[in-house]
Amino acid sequence: MSKRGDLFERIFWAMVTRISGRTAAALALLLYAGGGLALPLALRWSVLNLVLMNVLGTMLAGTVILGWLAVQVQTARRRYLVEWTTNLRLLTAEEFEWLVGEVFRREGWKVRETGRQDGPDGGIDLELTRDRQRRIVQCKRWVSWLVRVDEIRQFAGTLTREGLPGSAGIFVTLSDFTEQARAEAQKIGITLIDNVDLYPRIEKVRRAERCDICHQPMILRLSKHGWWLKCQTAGCRGKRDLGPDAGRAVDLLTPPP
Repeated sequence: MSKRGDLFERIFWAMVTRISGRTAAALALLLYAGGGLALPLALRWSVLNLVLMNVLGTMLAGTVILGWLAVQVQTARRRYLVEWTTNLRLLTAEEFEWLVGEVFRREGWKVRETGRQDGPDGGIDLELTRDRQRRIVQCKRWVSWLVRVDEIRQFAGTLTREGLPGSAGIFVTLSDFTEQARAEAQKIGITLIDNVDLYPRIEKVRRAERCDICHQPMILRLSKHGWWLKCQTAGCRGKRDLGPDAGRAVDLLTPPP
């Protein structure tokens, strides 16, 4: 993809990420009715041009609506990953990046997912910004292999290419780092987050329902009677019935930020 096309794509996704459903609908209506009908009629264009503009307006309006819907689906999926994932090892590489990005988002960062599973991503999976600060994140959903020093050095090269200091780099993995990798990261200034560090960060940003008895977080369970919440505290018998509709349960328990 050309740089111009990449810029247009970034602008488009930045727009549909920030607008509300009403704004998306109004913009789609403007593109279809205004650009596809009112404008060519006002300019008295030929029938052929009118048809072409109508088709273009319809395509643009559809693109805005579909883009907005895609953002909502991704947002809901990221929320679901953070709230309900109990075993991170079951996640795909893409889901792991989404989960890590949502954790940083809830910690107050603006997050842009840049990782690609179908091609090179330049060593950047997430780009974080906050208060004129910029951080880049590399995610490795490895569970059996330790992150070695070569991976840290490659990430350091990415930071240099981006004109950032070592302290702007964050490397996240489900496994662990070798001693050499940790020493190299400390020398460069890169922040390392392994599985031991990641789980507590997830727990801290979760908006889990609290038990009515002991006020500790509850977890979602499914039985033959439907969905229900069960307290995680040993010895506590707190639970809450949510009925058979899983979608309703998720919507109820994970309100948008």
